[in-house]
Amino acid sequence: MQLPRPRSLAGQLFAMQVVLVAAVVAGCALFAYFTDRAQAEETAKRQVTATARAMADSPSVREAIRSDDPSATLQPYAERVRVDTGVDFVTIMQPDGTRWTHPDPQLIGLPFIGTTEPALLGKTFTETYTGTLGPSTRAVTPVKDDGRITGLISVGITVDRISSQLEEQVQVLALAAGGALALGGVGTYVINARLRRHTHGMNAAELSRMHDYHEAALHAVREGLLMLDGRRRIALINDGGQELLGLDDGAVGRNIDELGLPAPLVGALLASEPRVDEVHMTAERIVVVSTRPVIGGERRGTVATLRDHTEIQALSGELDSERGFTHALRSQAHEAANRLHTVVSLIEMGRVDEAVEFATAELELAQVLTDRVVGAVAEPVLAALLLGKAAQANERGVELVLAEDSRIDDGVLPPSLAARDLVTMLGNLIDNGVDAAQGTDGARVTVTALVENGELLLRVRDTGPGVAPGDIEEVFRRGWSTRGAGRGLGLALVRQAVHRARGTVELSPGRDGGAEFTVRLPLGERDGALARPGAGPGASAGAGASVTTDTDAGAAGPMAGATADGGKKGGS
Repeated sequence: MQLPRPRSLAGQLFAMQVVLVAAVVAGCALFAYFTDRAQAEETAKRQVTATARAMADSPSVREAIRSDDPSATLQPYAERVRVDTGVDFVTIMQPDGTRWTHPDPQLIGLPFIGTTEPALLGKTFTETYTGTLGPSTRAVTPVKDDGRITGLISVGITVDRISSQLEEQVQVLALAAGGALALGGVGTYVINARLRRHTHGMNAAELSRMHDYHEAALHAVREGLLMLDGRRRIALINDGGQELLGLDDGAVGRNIDELGLPAPLVGALLASEPRVDEVHMTAERIVVVSTRPVIGGERRGTVATLRDHTEIQALSGELDSERGFTHALRSQAHEAANRLHTVVSLIEMGRVDEAVEFATAELELAQVLTDRVVGAVAEPVLAALLLGKAAQANERGVELVLAEDSRIDDGVLPPSLAARDLVTMLGNLIDNGVDAAQGTDGARVTVTALVENGELLLRVRDTGPGVAPGDIEEVFRRGWSTRGAGRGLGLALVRQAVHRARGTVELSPGRDGGAEFTVRLPLGERDGALARPGAGPGASAGAGASVTTDTDAGAAGPMAGATADGGKKGGS
């Protein structure tokens, strides 16, 4: 048997609010009833007191008391006053309590039923007492003639009459209370109907469980989630979004324009139309952004998902490099086959000495290239990169030269300086230089890698056409390239990697007529870690050397990091 579903939150609130409104209305009604009753009794006391004292001060009353038959004069007078003032009885009596007047003439001459002692002392007082007409609120006051009390006057209103007046007020009060209860019930129903729509009929337990799931999912998802409200402020952002955009907890509630994000990324987040898998660059990451506006009659905001594309781009760069190495090895294998055929042919011709000399020269040239690179750059990843790039450059007719002052000693590079970032910087700069130098006279790319003044210096100079002065600031922008669409990412990745390492990158005219890129990276700790976790091993010692690529350059070892097919000074 399935248990009945608990009432929704809106239903629970409706029941609670109806009970609360009913209790408030009932309380107000009771308060008004007792207040009105007290006011009615107080009004009756004031009315009988005023009437009694007015009669006691009347000269005609004093003259009638001095007459031989006071009742003959006072009875008609008392009845007129009773009718005119709306009281129930007016009794004028002797000081001993014998009545001169009464609404029932048969009771005239009988003793007054009630308290008279305070009046005999000259005081006017009120009381509730049960007399011949039943319980009544009455006032008793003395009649004074030349300072002597010659009579007493009692004026009263019965409790039944006060109650009947109060009942009329209670009826009006009950109607008002009923109207207030009905109006409160209708208002509560309307409000809770709206609440039911917003809570989708869920009860408190379901909402609490949904909140728990929401918080767990929000913090568990690695992808970034960002929500903007209709005023372009961040309404919600999860841990992944904060990490990808470089924001802190204080970003919630701030305008997206105030967070220092790149303008293209801000434009995508604020776009009125959906965006799907757009690639944007921040200072440290490549982010894939998808957005969808939240519309409900009007623009309510934007929901954006963010994915980190940095690792994917790095792996893509590695794949491109491996493909380049494969092409280089294939070409070298073809050249090796040609050389082997040459050696065999020389032997068949009986010219053995010349065959040995030719083969030995080829082996020595290939080994010299490897020895020079490893001797100058002991860092294995950078050495492999240089050897691989030398082979690639040779295939494209470009000479790759390692400057004579290049030197990276053992233990100089800290573990916090990621080898992948180093390869990203140097690899993209070399690719960019090779693209620029290809096809020029004496095509050459010169690489300098050394440590000076506590900094790692990487410099790449080419013999290409250079960069126009107006484009110096644009070359690092994603998408800028002179080689056509779909390129212009390499130098943007270089700047991003340099930023992660807290370094600087500069572009200036080179001595060979082309462009010269200079990267300086601090080797000491500054503001915490220099780079992301996962840094490569430190460098090992080696002697300075100069390497010039030629047709017999050796194959490069494995490399890690992102490289790009940079356009002319524009990267890829």
